[in-house]
Amino acid sequence: MAAKGTDSKSGNLSALPNVSAASAKKLVAAKIDSVAKLAKSSTASLQKAGLSEAIAGKAIAAAKAANKVKSVAKKTTTKAKAAAKKAPAKAKKAATAAKSSAKKTTTKAKAAAKKAPAKAKKAATAAKSSTKKTTTKAKAAAKKAPAKAKKAATAAKSSAKKTTTKAKKAAKATPKKISKVAKASVSKVKDLAKETGRKGGTIKVPKSVDQFEWMKRLKKR
Repeated sequence: MAAKGTDSKSGNLSALPNVSAASAKKLVAAKIDSVAKLAKSSTASLQKAGLSEAIAGKAIAAAKAANKVKSVAKKTTTKAKAAAKKAPAKAKKAATAAKSSAKKTTTKAKAAAKKAPAKAKKAATAAKSSTKKTTTKAKAAAKKAPAKAKKAATAAKSSAKKTTTKAKKAAKATPKKISKVAKASVSKVKDLAKETGRKGGTIKVPKSVDQFEWMKRLKKR
């Protein structure tokens, strides 16, 4: 059993560059039976185990390099294991967050759905109120329309009456004005006759207004 253990340890050491099987057996015999121990050893201790100075230096360098690679691999493995352990927790956290977000969205949707009928009812009420106001205004305007029409008719009637009255007054005044003008014309003719000393049929004096030329033209219009 001891021989198998020694062979296993020497085999691990002999796997390193520049370390032969014979050198590995010498190191195991000197109780330098692992790569880690070899990396920490000094050149002098390896020389005491039976290795030459050159081989001792190369063996230590190879052990240090192997030990460093092993350490890096160990750290990488540790990190991978830690990440693997954290992965379910992260996944669970993400699932919880997604579930919470979905719940909030559903709650908001339900709240919006509840508010929708109220908003629709409010809009309908507002529309109904607006329609009612419009109808009321239309009715009021319809009621006022006859009064306005009546007022306009009364005003038109009054205006027409005033115009008729003025026309009648003008019509009454016209014969008087014409008579006055005619009398003045006759008077002028008589005066002219007196001044010229003429009598009888020499001067024709109209006996009435209707005989004047301007009156004849006026009647023809």
